[in-house]
Amino acid sequence: QVQLVESGGGSVQAGGSLRLSCVVSGYSDRLHSWGWFRQSPGKEREGVATITKVGSINYADSVLGRFTISKDIDEKTLYLHMYSLQREDTAMYYCAADPRPDISSLLPGFWQYWGQGTQVAVSS
Repeated sequence: QVQLVESGGGSVQAGGSLRLSCVVSGYSDRLHSWGWFRQSPGKEREGVATITKVGSINYADSVLGRFTISKDIDEKTLYLHMYSLQREDTAMYYCAADPRPDISSLLPGFWQYWGQGTQVAVSS
């Protein structure tokens, strides 16, 4: 059974940085596309960044130039480096994975496996 566990969330002032991690266990070798999503209270879940098996990356316009997604296959870990954080980045952040190798969509419905989330709070 696949399990995704996020960590690294916390409280930070605007302009600060955080690094989120997502560790995979279970049938991790079958997972080839990865992504980060977020959800704020009262809002729908939205895509932040995705990375395919071959390393093609897709960012939401709102985070382009501020966030960086990366993966360490050997460590079975997905990362999201977040810089220049803004209050609007406050949300629960979720890791997602899919066995298909070329999923880059920022739409949550395309993704099969999800973590439980890690909270990020940005204050001004």
